[in-house]
Amino acid sequence: MSVKEEIKQYIASQPEPKRGEMQELHQLILKALPGCKLWFEDGKNSENKTVSNPNIGYGSYTIKYANGTTREFFQIGLSANTTGLSVYVLGLKDKTYLAQTYGKQLGKASVTGYCIKFKALKNINIDVLIAAIQYGVKSTNETVK
Repeated sequence: MSVKEEIKQYIASQPEPKRGEMQELHQLILKALPGCKLWFEDGKNSENKTVSNPNIGYGSYTIKYANGTTREFFQIGLSANTTGLSVYVLGLKDKTYLAQTYGKQLGKASVTGYCIKFKALKNINIDVLIAAIQYGVKSTNETVK
């Protein structure tokens, strides 16, 4: 199954209204990050045990570990959670930036070092969310692939 098919299946597996909101946000992210690499992580480890929620990933950057190894990973993640949706802005060096810069303007959202969590799109300022996503991609100093 292709990544696009996995994403489509994941979104379709969500109950309404989460399914429609996730589809809308997926389209908004694709529009904000044209031509970005798409990912799908099913949330399972090498032993097929669930270790996280599934994630749709957008963009690509290289994570550099202290031991000198590197790994390619997505810059932005989108995931359904028990109460709504989570958007992950990965690769930020300053873990206070999202909350300080976008937190108050987002609306009804919980903002941590790299996660923006909200119940419904109507509760947040979508333009501010897209600005945070675009900042996250830009801040990794890598070209979106």
